[in-house]
Amino acid sequence: MKIDILAIGVHPDDIELSCSGALFAHAKQGYSFGLLDLTRGELGTRGTAESRDAEAADSAEIMGASFRENLAMADGKFPDDAEHKTRIIEIIRWCKPTLVLANALNDRHPDHGRAAKLIADACYYSGLRKWETSYKGEKQAAHRPSNVLHYIQDYYQKPDVIVDISEHFEQKLACIKAYKTQFFDPESDEPDTPLSGADYFDFIESRARDMGRVAGYPLAEGFQRSRINGLTDLMTLD
Repeated sequence: MKIDILAIGVHPDDIELSCSGALFAHAKQGYSFGLLDLTRGELGTRGTAESRDAEAADSAEIMGASFRENLAMADGKFPDDAEHKTRIIEIIRWCKPTLVLANALNDRHPDHGRAAKLIADACYYSGLRKWETSYKGEKQAAHRPSNVLHYIQDYYQKPDVIVDISEHFEQKLACIKAYKTQFFDPESDEPDTPLSGADYFDFIESRARDMGRVAGYPLAEGFQRSRINGLTDLMTLD
């Protein structure tokens, strides 16, 4: 398999909240993408691992993803070790993305920053042929994505890259709302969380407007680079 973009989130719904608009925008341009969740979000206050599985599948269908995989790492407890890097490397080598989108480098939830480093390191090691892996019974060749970008999540971070999602904001909201146990539902008897309030969707919109303002877009998503990228032609800058 070969896709253009692999979006990775440590929890189901991280991708939807933070970079689904960019995925919709790139799909419209003809790019393919897949989704990878590292955990099932089993420590989440609302819902269960099983309900999150179902919601993630519904969201992936709305998004039109080529696939959605879940590595079922231990939520909140996954270590940064060779075994867990290898499991991510296996997926990277299987789908051969050019671009990987990963969790925020620093955020309110400690899993986000830990996952960001784990994913970025796995992308690097995936390019080393002596780090041997096999997937579904087949030995894999080395593959390193050309770029890794970290989407911005709960904490505001100054973006290095901004993507216009103005035409895709309603699609973004639709895939977020697939997570019925996690977000506002006046009939729910689940405990309240920072994400379950009626005003949380206002926050999502205000963040998108804030990101878009500096680039002249009505609504946008922001990303950070973990390394500096080079150009051979400055005139390609938008």
